[in-house]
Amino acid sequence: MGSPRRPTYASPRRQAAAKTPAEPEVISASKSATRAPEAPSAAARTKGKNPDTFAAREKTPAGGDNVLVFPERPGKRRKRHLLVALGTVLALVAALLAAAIFSPILAVGTISVTGTKLVTAEQVRAALEPLKGKPLPQVNDDEVGRLLEPLVQVKSVSTQARPPSELVVQVLERVPVALVKQGEQYQMVDVDGVVLAATADPTSVSLPVIDGGAGAIGKDLFQATAAVLGALPPDVLARLSNASAQSVDAVELKLVDGQSIIWGNEGDKKLKAKVLEALLKVPADPKNPVRVYDVSAPRHPVTR
Repeated sequence: MGSPRRPTYASPRRQAAAKTPAEPEVISASKSATRAPEAPSAAARTKGKNPDTFAAREKTPAGGDNVLVFPERPGKRRKRHLLVALGTVLALVAALLAAAIFSPILAVGTISVTGTKLVTAEQVRAALEPLKGKPLPQVNDDEVGRLLEPLVQVKSVSTQARPPSELVVQVLERVPVALVKQGEQYQMVDVDGVVLAATADPTSVSLPVIDGGAGAIGKDLFQATAAVLGALPPDVLARLSNASAQSVDAVELKLVDGQSIIWGNEGDKKLKAKVLEALLKVPADPKNPVRVYDVSAPRHPVTR
């Protein structure tokens, strides 16, 4: 007896599906959601368009790039801008200095001279003629002094530039302190014995005559006497008639009215000069005229 159940038939597609083993379940996550951003490399920091930012690239799941931008620290940016500005200013200053030093626009055209008595301003200008046409910033005191060396009366100089073309020269001359007789002439000398001028009439110059001069009394005595005369104020120096020295410790001076001054050595010469100046200002006493002023011990001067 046949089975009452109707036979069933599976389609070939369903049979194939049934024969295929089940695949394991796969759990996936987006790569961009789980991957940490990479640290920016040196190339990435400089590849961005903005110079004030750092850039780093990251691959997206779709194959594109994500750019991560890191702003530059404000302090570093300010420092770079400051260095650029400083470099610009220094370059500008250097250009201006070069133009001033070498430009013919600032060339010496006029030379003004002050402080001359023993020499004339014309003599100084003639000696400085080689400076004409030279840029003012290139002229210095040493160069002017070398050009004026033939003028022995000039002891030192100082210069000042007055753009665009004037050079001002301030002359400091040697100070004459005595006359030294040489033959029929009287030579005017300073404390160093430098001959500054000569005259045939000693009364035309208010300076004492050093007896014998450097050749007769010796160099040491001459220098000791000249040093004493150089310490005296001009009004006292003008009242002297002559100076002499028996030794470096025995310098004597004589006034035009015949009074004598015992000076001693050249020690304490500034104090001695002040004491002598004060004594000469004391009114004369007709009953007790002073013939000798002894300032060899300036803290205990004596008159007699």
